[in-house]
Amino acid sequence: MVLKVRVTPKHIISAATVVLNDKNEVLLIKGPRRGWEMPGGQVEEGESLKGAAIRETKEESGIDVEIVKFCGVFQNVSGSICNTLFLARAVGGTPTTSPESLEVGFYPVEQALEMVTYMNFRERIGYCLKEEMIPFYIEFN
Repeated sequence: MVLKVRVTPKHIISAATVVLNDKNEVLLIKGPRRGWEMPGGQVEEGESLKGAAIRETKEESGIDVEIVKFCGVFQNVSGSICNTLFLARAVGGTPTTSPESLEVGFYPVEQALEMVTYMNFRERIGYCLKEEMIPFYIEFN
């Protein structure tokens, strides 16, 4: 008889938003370690992906958002991280810094893409802004 041992999953699930305002500018936060990026973070137990995206955006930027659509997933296979991405629109709040964001602001799309330099975060934003790319599933190591 072979005993099967249940292993606790070790994956991290995160949710991020690409937020546009009524001027079609992109919301970016400047994190202390990764520089400019879109707001997002880890999904908590019992929380929906969409709920986590909304909460993380508010916590990191001070901006209230409405989710427009689910865009896709970037999976860091070797790191066991699945990052879900949503397109959202700003519906309220004021850009506000936090311990996770040294600066917060809305920037024209081209400028925002130039500002984001960490890993494949620029690519993630670009995919969310191109209707023909949605939905996407990207694996990387």
